[in-house]
Amino acid sequence: MNYPDNLVDFILHTSVGKQTIWIGISFITIFIILILDWRIWDTFAYPIYGVSMIMLFLVLFIGTEINGAASWFVFPGGFSFQPSEFAKFATALVLASTLSNPENNFRSNSSYLIVFSLLAIPMVLIFLQPDAGSALVFMSFFILFYRVGLSNTPYVIVAWISSLFIISLIFDKIAVILLLLFLGTTFLILNQKREILFKQIGMGVLISGIIAIWYFDVLLYGLIGLGLIFFIIAIIELRTRNERATFFTLISVGLSSFIVFVTSYAFNNLLRSHQQERINVWLNPSKCDPRGSLYNVLQSKLAIGSGGFQGKGFLEGIMTKLNYVPEQSTDFIFCTIGEEQGFVGSAAFIIIFMLLLIRITLLAERQKSIFARNYAYALVGILFIHFVVNIGMTIGLFPIIGIPLPFISKGGSSLLFFSIMIGVLLKLDSSRYAI
Repeated sequence: MNYPDNLVDFILHTSVGKQTIWIGISFITIFIILILDWRIWDTFAYPIYGVSMIMLFLVLFIGTEINGAASWFVFPGGFSFQPSEFAKFATALVLASTLSNPENNFRSNSSYLIVFSLLAIPMVLIFLQPDAGSALVFMSFFILFYRVGLSNTPYVIVAWISSLFIISLIFDKIAVILLLLFLGTTFLILNQKREILFKQIGMGVLISGIIAIWYFDVLLYGLIGLGLIFFIIAIIELRTRNERATFFTLISVGLSSFIVFVTSYAFNNLLRSHQQERINVWLNPSKCDPRGSLYNVLQSKLAIGSGGFQGKGFLEGIMTKLNYVPEQSTDFIFCTIGEEQGFVGSAAFIIIFMLLLIRITLLAERQKSIFARNYAYALVGILFIHFVVNIGMTIGLFPIIGIPLPFISKGGSSLLFFSIMIGVLLKLDSSRYAI
């Protein structure tokens, strides 16, 4: 077999060859971006967004199913393309362009409708593939929304609902509801300004409850039951003295209890068995089969832990060389870093990536164009979510949702569009004085 045949075989039939081609394409694309006019990205943000939405729609019908999701276009030669990666870039552009208009800066109901519609469309289309992991990445744009001026209220509400969701899947729903009553009682008593004794009782109940939850689970029901009695007394006392606090507490406890019941019901009756398993792997690993649904995370943790302080050396990781960890070149690539480079290499990688995020944030703040600043923050959000969730799921801190580690995981679409996003930022920053 002559050399050209070997080269073609290397490019078309090996992962290294295909990834090398994508690296070359990414470099060429960045070079083209740097010679284009920076205004093109703001001017054509909506057409680019439109093309990406059309591709997301088409992939539902003519896409190839890989790992349970019809989210890929597959071309001859084994090359594939994932439209959701393009949609992240396109959505970053269109949101940056939209929010650069003062009329759409979260100052009217119409601006909320426009912005959240632009965000919801790609999320819904990606959920239909179904690819929940890629869809959830779009929540990263709330970092941009916060910088633009979105109030803190939505973030507090989302954090509270997320906490209820997690807690209600770990503990018994009755215990969680009693805990909510206990917290409501404490809030009402601490809002009673007339009696210092009530505040002391409230602090005592709160501290005792925390100790009981942390150390003595068997006392939880008794102490929260005591909290229920105080809750009733506090409502009676405050009904005529502090109606606002009473009303707020009743609504909060009621809605929170409803969310707990809905979460429990949905988990047990609406989710499929494999979806329940995926959540249990994250929140209740003791209920999962170590040789089944829990296998990936266990092997990933073992691989990372086996690296020790300095690691086993480049290409010397036994667990990764022998493929004990599934998807170790894509979703679980960090376990390879952990085994081969150890704690030192893993920490260095995390520090370098955090420095990259800090650097992009500093670039965002020095932009003279609102569009450029918004785009930079959108990029920070995308990179941050990918980075935190990917590493977190390899060590069991986050559910396994299948998103790549930027610039590290194998994957042509991911590498190409992360490169494009960085290239556009570099071009916008280099042209900031031309604005």
